[in-house]
Amino acid sequence: MSVPPAPSDELLRSILGSVKTIALVGASPKPHRPSNRVMRFLMDKGYHVIPINPGLAGGEINGEKVYETLTDIPDTIDMVDIFRHPDAVGEIVDAAITLAPDKGIRVIWMQLDVIAPEAAARADDAGLTVVMDHCPKIEYERLM
Repeated sequence: MSVPPAPSDELLRSILGSVKTIALVGASPKPHRPSNRVMRFLMDKGYHVIPINPGLAGGEINGEKVYETLTDIPDTIDMVDIFRHPDAVGEIVDAAITLAPDKGIRVIWMQLDVIAPEAAARADDAGLTVVMDHCPKIEYERLM
């Protein structure tokens, strides 16, 4: 499986500087898990992070209500940050593409080791900006 070229620092800065609301798919309530650490970091930097975890829907992670799916979020969403196995990414991306016009989704961000070229191509074809195999926390610390 080929990995697309790394996004430019300019693109990453633009994304991190413009998004406000992030849906974090695969959020964990466990403080030691990377998804939880990234969520807390982004919240500390002023982003509104909405956790998605079907098994915890209706509860809270880091003080934010957990939703089962992207569809359930009542707010607009600038970016979908995916902390799931690559096999699960296609369904998430397809939902984001469908919801993008109504929810304002502009960016699909796949975490480190989350590589799904086919899903990325579909999102790109739909006009969404795609970042794959990167972490917004790491990129924020490096660029902002």
